[in-house]
Formats: sequence, C-alpha cells, structure tokens
Amino acid sequence: MAATSRKDADRGAGAQLMFDYLIAGAGFSGAVLAERLAAAGKRVFLCDTRPHVGGNAYDHHDRAGILVHKYGPHIFHTNSAAVFQYLSQFTAWRSYEHRVLVAVNGQLLPMPINLDTLNRHYGLNLDAAGMTAYLASVAEPRAHVITAEDSVVSRMGRDLYTTFFRNYTKKQWGVDPSELDASVTARIPIRTNHDDRYFTDTYQAMPLHGFTAMFERMLDHPLITTSLSTDFKEAVRSTRAREVIYTGPIDSYFGYRFGPLPYRSLHFRHETLDVSRHQPVAVVNYPNDHTYSRITEFKHLTGQVHPRTSIVYETPSAEGDPYYPIPCKASAELYKRYAALAQREPHVHFAGRLGTYRYYNMDQVTAQALKLFSTLCLRDGAQGDAEALIA
Repeated sequence: MAATSRKDADRGAGAQLMFDYLIAGAGFSGAVLAERLAAAGKRVFLCDTRPHVGGNAYDHHDRAGILVHKYGPHIFHTNSAAVFQYLSQFTAWRSYEHRVLVAVNGQLLPMPINLDTLNRHYGLNLDAAGMTAYLASVAEPRAHVITAEDSVVSRMGRDLYTTFFRNYTKKQWGVDPSELDASVTARIPIRTNHDDRYFTDTYQAMPLHGFTAMFERMLDHPLITTSLSTDFKEAVRSTRAREVIYTGPIDSYFGYRFGPLPYRSLHFRHETLDVSRHQPVAVVNYPNDHTYSRITEFKHLTGQVHPRTSIVYETPSAEGDPYYPIPCKASAELYKRYAALAQREPHVHFAGRLGTYRYYNMDQVTAQALKLFSTLCLRDGAQGDAEALIA
C-alpha cells in the first residue's frame, strides 16, 4: 500500500503538493472513491484520523493470532452483482451465511423470528399456516405505522415485541422504540419457515484474508498517497487539492454550527478464551439480560482454525465514536440544516454513513461511492470512462 507519514507527505522544497482530490476517511466510502479516481488517472491524497485503513471494518490478528474485528462484527452481504464484482477485484471470498441466536428465558432461539423460534418459545407445534394465523390473532393493527414499536406490534403482537425487541432496541438506541422511527424495526423479517439465516441476500461471503487485506490491495496504487493518524484539518492546511471528498461527520465539518447530530456509539470488550468454541453461532443477542447487547465469536466469521477463540462483548453507549445515526424526527430535521450547508460547497462532496447521516450497510456505502464516482466523471465529461471503470 502506498503510505506516507505526515512528514513524508510534506517533504520536497517545502512546497505543498497538488492533488486532484483530498479524501477524508479511509473506510469503505473513502477507499472505494480513492481507488476509482486513481484508476481514472486522478492524484488522490487519502487521510484518516485512525492509524489504519478500513474504517470500522478494520480487522487484525490479536495477541493469540486470531483474526478479530476491532470495531465489532462486519458481515458482508448484498443483492448487487455490481458491488460484489467490484470488490472481488481486491479479494477472494469465503462463503458464509450469518446466523444469530437470541438468549431468552434460558433458551437460545433463532433470530429473526421464524417457525422454530415461535414453537420453542411457546411450546407449540405450528406449521407455516398455523404461525400465520397465530400472528394475525395477536397482532395489534395500526392505521398508521409511525414508530419502531408500531412496526413490530402491528405484525407480531405485544408479547413477542416485549420479549424479543423492546429491551434490545432500548439498549441499542438509548430510547424507547415508541420514540424511534419505524424504519428501525421495519426491515426485520418474520419467517413462517425454518430458515434461520440472518440475511437472505444473493451474495453472502467474507473476504478470505480479511477486510484490512482487501483495503490494502484497493489502495495499492501509485496515484494514491495515504496518510494515517492525520486530522482532516491538518491535511487541508498542508495539502493542496482541487476538490474534497469528506466521509467524516457532516456536523463536525461545519463546526457543529447548529449543534451536534445525535449518534449512538459502542464500547467493545475483547477477550481470548482457552477453548476452541464458545458459542454455537457467531452472534448471540441478549435483549433482557446484561448491559451488553451481544457477544460475537470471530472464528465463525473467518473460518480460522485455532485451539483458542476470541470474542467481543458489545455495549451500546451515548458516548464515544459515532456509529449509528439516531433515526428520529428531530435528528432528521437537524441533518437537513447541515445538508443545506453542504449544498453551498461546490468543491466538497459528502459521502458515507457519517457524511450523509444515514445508516448504511457496507454494500450500500460501496454503491453510494461508486455512484458518486460516476457523477464526478459525468460532470467532467468522461461518461465512457465512468461506465468502463464501474463495469
């Protein structure tokens, strides 16, 4: 990977270097845009405040030699052939279908709720038709589904909502589901069969050698200069660039002019255990017990063979790095004010989860970055080049 220290980037007759783009953030958005722009012949300066590339998807081998995700589990899945094919240029894949269990009343039950979850939880023996009829009998219809609570109780009733969703959502977001937008829980499926996969996307796989290795290959280009442990403001002062792509928090870019946008953060406690296997699946959720929300065991994700195992306890928090934009009316209105400021910055492009204040999966962030790249090419009159580079 082409990497420089801050001093290295500043060398040379004491003059500032000229780049076509300065990109803030070496996560999915920044890395994809850096790679695409470099492939199109643009000189790119990529900086990140962290000492590594990959953003929140960064993984590394811990002291025991086990590949772990520093910032919690990242599982790749997508229905986009274009996104999967693009990333496949930089990694081989390990097929992996994610499964999650939820610890409730002394049992580990499949999540999302399926036929087995319902039957085991209530001691029933329903088939698909019976489950459909049962859910219809306990559902609380809503004329208008507005909140996260509405979304769940209108589909599966009060008891399942209380047992499986309410407390977990309160942990995750710090507020009651009745105060959150319906989008928080609307995408949670209910399955009237035995399918216990967490995702049903066409493409489900993990980078064979890890996310970090994929990012390093992506950024290994002579036109990309990567500067880690570098603050964006410092990069702006010391690096000349015609345009900026900013993937950090949009409110931070504007100096929190209207106040900070609300985020939920996460605290991680990593442990290595002297057993080869700790839990039956990669992730176990704890909606009603403990302060942590889930435990992840990484060897399920990576397929690594090792006599020991590493896990992480994940505890949502109001303080720390921004992870999840809080989906409520007040935050949406506040973001609109910052988005209006962004429209007045013709040479600055905002991208990614933090730059556009949206909860994106990795494939969605990749797709957004590819779309922005195409827009930039079209603006510069390089439509053919954009189509060839994205294909």
